[in-house]
Amino acid sequence: MKMKLPALALVLLAGGLLVDSGLAQGIRKPVWAGQFYEADPARLSYLIDHYLETANPPAVNGQLIGLISPHAGYVYAGQIAASGYKLAKGLDISTVVIIGPSHQTGFEGCSIYQNGGFETPLGVAEVDSALAGELAKVSGYRFIPEAHRQEHSIEVQVPFIQRSFPQAKIVPVVMGYQTEDTISRLAAALAKTLPGRKALVVASTDLSHFLTREAAGIQDGKTIELLKSMEIKTLLRQIERGENVMCGGGPVLTLLLYTQKLGQAKVEILKSGDSTSAGGPADRVVGYLSAAVYLQANRAALALSNNEQQELLALARKSIEHYLANREFLTYETSNPDFLEKRGAFVTLTEKGELRGCIGFVDPVYPLFQAVIQAAVYAAVEDPRFSPVKPSELNKLKIEISILTRPEPVQAISDIRIGQHGLIIQQNGRSGLLLPQVASEFGWDRETFLKEVCRKAGLPDQAWKKSGSLFKFEALVFGEK
Repeated sequence: MKMKLPALALVLLAGGLLVDSGLAQGIRKPVWAGQFYEADPARLSYLIDHYLETANPPAVNGQLIGLISPHAGYVYAGQIAASGYKLAKGLDISTVVIIGPSHQTGFEGCSIYQNGGFETPLGVAEVDSALAGELAKVSGYRFIPEAHRQEHSIEVQVPFIQRSFPQAKIVPVVMGYQTEDTISRLAAALAKTLPGRKALVVASTDLSHFLTREAAGIQDGKTIELLKSMEIKTLLRQIERGENVMCGGGPVLTLLLYTQKLGQAKVEILKSGDSTSAGGPADRVVGYLSAAVYLQANRAALALSNNEQQELLALARKSIEHYLANREFLTYETSNPDFLEKRGAFVTLTEKGELRGCIGFVDPVYPLFQAVIQAAVYAAVEDPRFSPVKPSELNKLKIEISILTRPEPVQAISDIRIGQHGLIIQQNGRSGLLLPQVASEFGWDRETFLKEVCRKAGLPDQAWKKSGSLFKFEALVFGEK
């Protein structure tokens, strides 16, 4: 597609024209065909197919949950977008939930397109009205016509979806003000409505806007690193402050939070670039990326060698000794990638077989080595059930470490395996956790395990029956002999 007007080129870089589409909920006519992408069906099909054929995304080791995809004109970002769709192409996808930011109108919450379809030169992509209606009911978000009328962040994804998943339906969601409440609310609604469905979530975003090429490269590099390390809180602060990081940061964080609710979420960058590659000006650059958001293949039995396990046990003991002597956390450096990976971990202290302290981190907020250091110290001096450990007691203590997978909702009680799964219950501001080894040590059956985790949280014995309150996880457990 040849662009004749510089002003139009800037629109294609990041969007911004005002066009009247005459939208009423039903069949939304294409607004940006002939500008962001080809209006001729044959040329559009050929172009997308060419992008897909030449894309070479890396594989991901896990279950694909969603894509982060650019929404600029295809001449600038089409090849980058194709990396994500090429990775997903061939999967059994029935519905694609597209979440894009609002560029044209401001409003609270999200607008969900619930009936009809989105027309492109390739035909009409039908809206999954059943899922859209359920998502609207659970989230409380309604349809706002103005949100969809001129919005390009949803529309530009549709032709790629039509070529990659010809039979799939769509659920278009436009996000207004990108606040923590809106992001969290939509992510929670997705977690309640999508499990069990053959669904893919596409978060539509570009990166930084209209910086110099050098500045854009630096800024986008930082954003990419934050995405890869799942630094959701840092990204959220940047987005709420309106920093120039991602125009669709809210949709992206929604996808990340939703995936986290399902299990061990990971981000794989498939391809990135900027508008200069297609001749855009070097002093007004827009950055783009395509990324896969997926559930990492189960690593419950983290492959730590015996030597690595002994190193962590020694680290835990040395951390307690150092803290008791100096009242400060031990400084430790490592290049071991397994130790540097963020993991949930608990440290358990026993004396003559009796519990002496147990504290840890459920979520992977720290690198494994740091989680072990802090959990060991907290178990020794902060467990409210026991008095702080004294230096004279150290030789009498045995240390056990549990490295956790990310908790995931219990879909069926029959899925809980004694000795394999730990349980967490969260309800009415209370929470309780029992590690996998606890049920085995006490000889509990599944029903007793459920009852005891409720009691741990100070809840009635049958509280686990409340939907959405029970989670399971696995753990690699090892200890001193």
